[in-house]
Amino acid sequence: MLFGGVHVRDNKSLACDKPTEVLPEPSELHISTKQASGKPAVPCVEVGQRVKEGQLIAKADGVISSNVFAGMAGVVKEIVDLPAASGAEETFIVISSDGSKEKEWLTPLSDPTAESILARIGEAGIVGMGGAGFPAAVKDAPKCKVDTLILNGAECEPYLTCDHRLMIEHTDDIVRGARYIAKALGGVQIVIGIELNKPDCIAAFEPYDDVKVVALAKRYPMGSEKHLIYSTTGRKVRLGKLPADAGVIVHNVGTAYAVCQAVELGKPLYERELTVSGKAVKEPKNLWVKVGASVADIIAYCGGEESAPVKAVIGGPMTGTAVASYDEYVGKTTGGILLMTAEEADTKAPTPCLNCGKCADVCPMHLMPMQTAFYSNAGDFETAAKLGGTMSCIECGACEYVCPARRPLIQAIRKTKAAMRAKKN
Repeated sequence: MLFGGVHVRDNKSLACDKPTEVLPEPSELHISTKQASGKPAVPCVEVGQRVKEGQLIAKADGVISSNVFAGMAGVVKEIVDLPAASGAEETFIVISSDGSKEKEWLTPLSDPTAESILARIGEAGIVGMGGAGFPAAVKDAPKCKVDTLILNGAECEPYLTCDHRLMIEHTDDIVRGARYIAKALGGVQIVIGIELNKPDCIAAFEPYDDVKVVALAKRYPMGSEKHLIYSTTGRKVRLGKLPADAGVIVHNVGTAYAVCQAVELGKPLYERELTVSGKAVKEPKNLWVKVGASVADIIAYCGGEESAPVKAVIGGPMTGTAVASYDEYVGKTTGGILLMTAEEADTKAPTPCLNCGKCADVCPMHLMPMQTAFYSNAGDFETAAKLGGTMSCIECGACEYVCPARRPLIQAIRKTKAAMRAKKN
């Protein structure tokens, strides 16, 4: 049973019944070279060079990095450093469309071996599509033996419904992708965990004899890796250990779909499905979008603003990043764009901590977020990390969600983590 957690208003009805549409090709793409959780890729094209859709434009820099590809045919307009949604500067390769639709994909694999599947996953630049962005090829080469592949179909983040639509519209592709991953892992069993609020998705996967479907209780953050593993297998991932140490590898359903595309079609990862939602957008939608597409173009395609939003978020409302403008661009891990009204987003100023302990009560990792916040605000990051258990935090946002004083707990947690990592380096 999941310790802590919260029952959030999921607001999925805004978009869950909207079939996926394809965003028309934009005139320009701004493609960040940092598309994985590790180092940015290194550009391998020059300004003025003509590229084809699917062509490699930046090579992975080391193991924890990811190849980056052109999402459309065109000309490299510029290579420039720009602030990303996180606030940090990233290198962007700007491509202007030439309308030619020329493609350059990888060679499809016929009857692939475990080794060729693993190589293709890395070559195609596939990363964790659930938001973490860890290179999939690294995850699929564990140092210890595993016996189970878990597909994450929980999609517990409020508003987001892109995984829901993917599971309904591309069920067989996801299963075939999972089979390729399972083969790369040495022939392991396949389990998929889906929250009970998606009965159509559960029904879609039940006919597959080689896929065990586990219906999950609707409780946030059920989709977090460690809790998903426990809820589907009963296994616990100990502190400081990886899922592979418990004999398990976890992938988002979107990652499995991308693997199927890369193996069977030779298609690199340069587009993804995302959800545009919130009561301040005129037409909530689920969209196939090229990596590098602008938030402004996406919002315009969804009819623009229904009303002036009080908050715009890249990602989901619990773990996403609030942005100041629509001058932001889609990455491989962008699962949502939300325009939220005052009714949806609490923008009231925080008040002093009440010492109520609710943040600790709901923490699924048994941590003390109030301790992190108190000592972080005082600049004592070592004590914050020690007493708050900060480095074990999964940043689910449950603590901040329930805080009656509206304290910026996640901000304090991320600040402490950054300070501790900087000290370690």
